[in-house]
Amino acid sequence: MPFDLTELLHALRQTAVERDRQGGHAAAEKARIREAGLLRLAIPQKHGGLEQPWPDIYRLVRQVATVDSSLAHLLAFHQLQVATVLIYGNAEQQRRWLRRTADEQGWWGNALNPRDTRLLAQDEGPDFLLQGTKGFCSGTRGSSYMTVSARHPGGDQPVLGILATNAPGIAVQEDWDPIGQRQTDSGSVRFDQVRLSGADVMRDHRTPPTVFHTLRNCLAQLVLVNLYLGIAQGAQHEARQYAHAEGRPWVAAAVDRATEDPYLLHRMGDMQAQIAAATALAERAAQAVQAAWERGQSLTAAQRGEVALAVAEAKVIAHRAGLFASQELFEVVGARGTRASLGYDRFWRNVRTHTLHDPLD
Repeated sequence: MPFDLTELLHALRQTAVERDRQGGHAAAEKARIREAGLLRLAIPQKHGGLEQPWPDIYRLVRQVATVDSSLAHLLAFHQLQVATVLIYGNAEQQRRWLRRTADEQGWWGNALNPRDTRLLAQDEGPDFLLQGTKGFCSGTRGSSYMTVSARHPGGDQPVLGILATNAPGIAVQEDWDPIGQRQTDSGSVRFDQVRLSGADVMRDHRTPPTVFHTLRNCLAQLVLVNLYLGIAQGAQHEARQYAHAEGRPWVAAAVDRATEDPYLLHRMGDMQAQIAAATALAERAAQAVQAAWERGQSLTAAQRGEVALAVAEAKVIAHRAGLFASQELFEVVGARGTRASLGYDRFWRNVRTHTLHDPLD
């Protein structure tokens, strides 16, 4: 990777606890990420981007998630929208929107939630008029552009398009108030007779998806894998730091230091085993995604299926590792580690909130 994230990660960690309490929009921190050049990671070089391979992008997301999973979520979903344009958009749409992204260093948001069908698209000549609401629109607040999906009464497939976030009729709602992932700007967006130009329609309601189109689902699910895994690694790091600096051995351990406590070592070992397994599966899935990405429209259904299985396997283990590590953190730090000023509860709240959106069941 051409990035040294040390300074960025330190800055995010310094303010993470207080920002978690406040919630809301992390404008200053998003500006830091933009200034670091991270918004150009997935954009092809021919459009002014860095064209980094997906395994590197996911590792970077994971690193950010160790200190701030909300900002990692925003960074990852930005890359996912860039990928959406590369998967669904035609050459002209890619050139126009991705070159603009690279030049302006703008953030992408999304209104693509496929389970939310409240947003309707009506024909208006070569264009569509959008009316309704979309929920769970991560990254829309403070974004410059967004991808959008809307239900059309005349077709089975959603209309997929691109809009400037400040287009007339778009209202980004500040109604995101969960227990975790509190700065992902994942509220709802209201569309009031918003015109989606035919030139910015990536796929209409009459066009069935290709196999390569469905690779986007794998890319999205692998975002979750790396967020969960980053949270687990962050919780493990805080547990280790606390044990060395302030930890006390259990009275029955018959040792002088917490780091010699066999009970604590057992818990840390369990965390490490789960995190190591999740990391190996996440890396394998990222390599599979990259290989499928390079195949493009020649990707077969069988090949895509293998990618989906690799991602799903990684997700199961990362999901469990995230919940386990964020809980076991408290068994390591003990009662004194529950001080509100430490903010250790954010790891569990973040991973619990996110894992509920795509449950293992």
